[in-house]
Amino acid sequence: MKYTVVLESQEEGGFTVQCVEIPGAISQGENKDEALANIKEAIELVLEVQREELQKKTHAIRLEITKVEVADVA
Repeated sequence: MKYTVVLESQEEGGFTVQCVEIPGAISQGENKDEALANIKEAIELVLEVQREELQKKTHAIRLEITKVEVADVA
């Protein structure tokens, strides 16, 4: 998948970078290449945590879908 990231140069040097689609994915690097490599890793980690949390929730919730018959009220 492709994600949109925003690179911002810092006055003290280096870059911060964050993913637009995944707010929790933020990183930095001494140069653009390093910052882009680091944000890829951050995105992967955030997605992994989100996937694990979703699995925990779906295992904790047991859903059942069925039909019920209701007597005609007349």
